[in-house]
Amino acid sequence: MQDYTKQVVTFVEEHRTAVTVVFVSGVGLFALRRWLAGGVCRSKARLDGKTVLITGANTGIGKETAVELARKGAKVILACRDMGRASKAAEEIKKRSGNDNIVVRRLDLASLKSVRALAKEIQETEDRLDILINNAGIMMCPKWQTEDGFEMQFGVNHLGHFLLTNLLLDLLKKSTPSRVVNVSSLAHETGQIHFDDINMDKNYNSHTSYLQSKLANVLFNSELAVRLKGTGVTTYALHPGVIRTELGRHVFTSLWKSILFVPLIFFIKTPREGAQTTIYCAVDENLKDYSGLYYSDCAPKLAAPQGRDDAAARRLWDLSASMVGLA
Repeated sequence: MQDYTKQVVTFVEEHRTAVTVVFVSGVGLFALRRWLAGGVCRSKARLDGKTVLITGANTGIGKETAVELARKGAKVILACRDMGRASKAAEEIKKRSGNDNIVVRRLDLASLKSVRALAKEIQETEDRLDILINNAGIMMCPKWQTEDGFEMQFGVNHLGHFLLTNLLLDLLKKSTPSRVVNVSSLAHETGQIHFDDINMDKNYNSHTSYLQSKLANVLFNSELAVRLKGTGVTTYALHPGVIRTELGRHVFTSLWKSILFVPLIFFIKTPREGAQTTIYCAVDENLKDYSGLYYSDCAPKLAAPQGRDDAAARRLWDLSASMVGLA
């Protein structure tokens, strides 16, 4: 052992500059990676006796959010399209959180019928709903349509959650103080709402459509806060960061794109890191008096100007209500 130690000391002395460079570089990379991980939710709030519903909670940041809120004592409802994967995720969440109060419910956000069915089931089986997290989404898919004929990204990312939230508002109001958390994206900053071609039938572009849907999340959050003022239900929109999840499955469809993506993995958040702002908006006690704002890295952030357009928010609300058949 002493010989080995001497060899190490000798090597370091003979290569002092190289060792210093490697050490400093390592520390620098560690610090960079920690900075890229973003903010961490420090709240110690407990959720015992409370009920949380999370859409798309069988994978990615939705599942990590479910684990953490279950650890805090909440009853967590996983609203997912694939019941097989959801059931497996539920078992994992139970083991990791130590909380067996995990429920699986079917929800296909591409079907208004499915959304209405879930809302009815929740209303009939749950006495309360304290936190609704609109997390599920689809990104940059081909020109697909929902069951009801809407462009898929706008239909799933916005319209499905718009209808679900509205149908559950009475239960949320009954459970006040309660919260609605809308997972949006930094992508909203370059988005616009194509009111004259909301389904983008004239000129479809998967990226432009995704930007529109994420801006719709921010505008929906803003208008929802206005309509819920004084009810005890507060709302929050957020950017989770760039995450290693299945959301990009329609982006990296070719071998060369996948190869180019590999070196970037170091700089991308894990699902656990990406879930922190969602968790923060769901539980942090300091947010109870705020509503309708936008957050990133567990801190408030000013949304893009088009995300703060009150007239556009009202117009989008009215259009969305008409599209999903709300009075």
